[in-house]
Amino acid sequence: MRILIVDDERQITRVLRTSLQSSGYEVTVANNGLEAFDLFTTTQPDLVITDLAMPEMTGIELTRAIRRTSETPIIILSVREQETMKVAALDEGADDYVTKPFSMPELLARVRANLRKIAREEPAPAEVTAGDLYIDTSSRTVRVRNAEVHLTPKEFDLLLVFVNNPNRVLTHKFLLRQIWGSAGEDQPEYLRVLIGQLRKKLDPADSSRYIESEPWVGYRLRSPLTTS
Repeated sequence: MRILIVDDERQITRVLRTSLQSSGYEVTVANNGLEAFDLFTTTQPDLVITDLAMPEMTGIELTRAIRRTSETPIIILSVREQETMKVAALDEGADDYVTKPFSMPELLARVRANLRKIAREEPAPAEVTAGDLYIDTSSRTVRVRNAEVHLTPKEFDLLLVFVNNPNRVLTHKFLLRQIWGSAGEDQPEYLRVLIGQLRKKLDPADSSRYIESEPWVGYRLRSPLTTS
């Protein structure tokens, strides 16, 4: 598997290159967004890890450029002060993020999870299990611990968005757009209510058992998923 690392801090790229190569990945490094996009088009990596604030082209602009032609997984590296930029990058199509300073085991776990997504993408799975949650996407049925759970059409549509985007942080804006279209992007209360209803039906005792919150960003369906 080929990974492209993009960061203007050479110490970070050295550490990332060493760790990723030690884990068996083929690594290419770029020190700014423009160089990274050129390397992306010539090397066609399987995954991109990019910083946000860089000269020449930011991580947001790089994500936007890549998404014009490719669904290659993109992991954002950010600092806590870059919350707005991080959300913007996720809205442009980035798949995941890691906040600096981060541990290498965490980053490697994110890399593995996002690379697994490549093999799952199209078509959407007919059946999905996540622990004791079972979803049949064709019949639109859901069971938890073998008991059927009755969802409204909107609740099932929301759950299906999570199923079709495994291991990915989904921003509030993305989810609103998927369920209500562009008209719903400025109505975050719609999403809060729908997420609350769905969580309560899936597990009244543990609201984040299946759908976990990414504070100020969005939500993620807990893994691991098994599909068929």
